[in-house]
Amino acid sequence: MDRTSQHRPAHQTKSEKILKYSGYSLRQSDDGVTNGTTLWLGGQILSAYLPTLKTRPGKAIELGSGIGLSALTLASLSWDVVATDLPNVIDSVLSQNVSNNAHLTAGTIHVRELDWVAKPEQWSWTDANSVSSPSLSKDPPTEDPIGPPFDLIVTSDTVYIPQLAQHLLHTIHTLASLSLTGGKSPLILLCFERRDPLLIDRTLNDARQLWGIKPERVPHKKLTQAMEKAGLKWEKEDWDGVELWKLKLAKSLKGATGEAGS
Repeated sequence: MDRTSQHRPAHQTKSEKILKYSGYSLRQSDDGVTNGTTLWLGGQILSAYLPTLKTRPGKAIELGSGIGLSALTLASLSWDVVATDLPNVIDSVLSQNVSNNAHLTAGTIHVRELDWVAKPEQWSWTDANSVSSPSLSKDPPTEDPIGPPFDLIVTSDTVYIPQLAQHLLHTIHTLASLSLTGGKSPLILLCFERRDPLLIDRTLNDARQLWGIKPERVPHKKLTQAMEKAGLKWEKEDWDGVELWKLKLAKSLKGATGEAGS
């Protein structure tokens, strides 16, 4: 395998402040403050899989956009994307990466803060900076809301802390419920490394049992084919443990019994 390739696995490029990847120039910040300011394997696999979607490009939202690779990939495929994360990630890497690479995309990307812990009834889609903390923004409201319904919801490398898992599921459930079209759930993609099997299994089980979200794993063979098309010619050990799941809202908002933080 060519280790000098721009498509190296994320664990080999953590120290690179400017990462050249898939034609993008992406700023990274491995400062130990947060995990969201560097590239991770889940984001790489998700971004490789996105071009294989047969869904017509529409409006998408990403939870935990990090350095912006998946959002940029979607926008390059003509999706209009709301890329969300916490303020420190947005300020240190995400906003700059989106701005610097916007000329390479056919779709649009709107960067917004979205804290999964914030209650959905407090969300605002007209705020110019934040969905979950609109009262802190000093900029005037946007004239054209960027909110739901969404045709696609994506997230990667976001199942790693037990305390946040329920908040993530709550956020996904709310967004999917607000995006139902004719009773049909939007496509939801969740990609992660199985670092903590107990946490992963509990999260997937809670999605099904507590939130009415049906998970279905994307076959390993399909991921391998997508990676080959994307130029990710890695050894098995380079991405062992990465899984991609399709989620589908099976119940209405009233049917869910989960509570964030439980």
